[in-house]
Amino acid sequence: MYCIVDIETTGNGIKGNRITEISIFKYDGHAVVDEFTSLVNPECEIPFFITGLTGIDNDMVRNAPKLAEIAPKILEITSNAIFVAHSVNFDYNVIKNELQLLGIEFSRRKLCTVRLSRKLLPGYHSYSLGKLCSAVGIPLSNRHRARGDAHATMLLFHKLLRTHDAEKVFKSFLNAKSQEATLPPSLPKSEFEKLPTTPGIYYFKDGKGHIIYVGKAINIKKRVLGHFYDKSTKEIALCNETAYLDFEETGNELIALLLESAEIKKHYPKFNRAQKRKIQQYALFSYEDRNGILHLAYNKINMAPNPLLVLYSISECRTFLEALCESFGLCPKYCHLQDNVDTCSHFRIKNCIGICSDIDHLEVYNQRVRKAIASLGETKSDFAIRLKGRNPEENGFVLVQENLYTGYGFIPKDTPLSTQDDFESYLTRQKNTLETQRIVEAFVRKSPKGILSFTRAETY
Repeated sequence: MYCIVDIETTGNGIKGNRITEISIFKYDGHAVVDEFTSLVNPECEIPFFITGLTGIDNDMVRNAPKLAEIAPKILEITSNAIFVAHSVNFDYNVIKNELQLLGIEFSRRKLCTVRLSRKLLPGYHSYSLGKLCSAVGIPLSNRHRARGDAHATMLLFHKLLRTHDAEKVFKSFLNAKSQEATLPPSLPKSEFEKLPTTPGIYYFKDGKGHIIYVGKAINIKKRVLGHFYDKSTKEIALCNETAYLDFEETGNELIALLLESAEIKKHYPKFNRAQKRKIQQYALFSYEDRNGILHLAYNKINMAPNPLLVLYSISECRTFLEALCESFGLCPKYCHLQDNVDTCSHFRIKNCIGICSDIDHLEVYNQRVRKAIASLGETKSDFAIRLKGRNPEENGFVLVQENLYTGYGFIPKDTPLSTQDDFESYLTRQKNTLETQRIVEAFVRKSPKGILSFTRAETY
């Protein structure tokens, strides 16, 4: 026995989405044996765009029964029946969530006519209910009303039951271990089955092959499945647009984190919110003016010659330069903290003994600037982070030069390496960003034993 279901809602995802109309056809595989259709008072305002789509407005549902009043009928008509809908996870989970709010548990076996159609009626351009029904000659009236859509879905289901291999396909879809009911409606099962259970990054792609989400995981297959079980509004929308999956193994979590960050900034996927914004990098640099005075200054990194240090905001640059001025007695004027002044009068830095008032000789001042620059170099280092590879025959690594992330790579285990140059031929170069800088620094603090410094003669 089957129950073919369609609902109209207020359009607020899964949680918080309220039913405005429901239609259920109880079907024995040959004929309709029962039907229940009703408007539902959602006990909230219906948005204008939903009214424009369905025609259901606040006046129509004002005197309609509330869900609590029709819940017994929903439970009765769907009992001992398989729950069927077009994109079943949406209808099923909205109903399940609404009933849970009433303290009613709802659990039914389910079938998706989108997934069944893709399997039994392959080759169509679109599997939306309207376009599919038009393509296979199924009449569809009262589109975007519960009864019209439920009736068309019932006719489609009737056709699917009678296609070649239907019995075999239905049986496999109803197998609890098949995961067919869990997968997004447009995603072939083969796309999910190809995923590995290893660390790496994964891609969700839409029907045109465009990347719409990038994620990282220690276990790619398990993490992707987690998206399918997540019933948040964002995850439902993501899964509904997903038609293909792709992945890249990394062997370890650190390279997965770094590669995820790079891919998000490269592709700007629709459903990735974090790390999309390009963060402007600023560089501290030094130069000598025509009077022979050494200056410290900052600018956007592409405008700064020979960066001494990379920072990520103008305020961070100014704060850092203020600290150097205080530590080494430098002049705020010649550190570009004050402009258009004859002598410095910085509100915070009171210990300037620089040359702005001819207190010091030029070379003495320049020597203090050189000491300040040398102090920056003391914090820099070149090292590699040793990591697990993608297979037992290789190791992975992340290369850091002057404390800036340079890239990652994989090396055969039997390759002896000890110097920075040895890593270059295996290196996949990457951009250093605020996110990658933070990822690397966090890893180094957490796992210092995996660090190979190039100042020591060690073998990888």
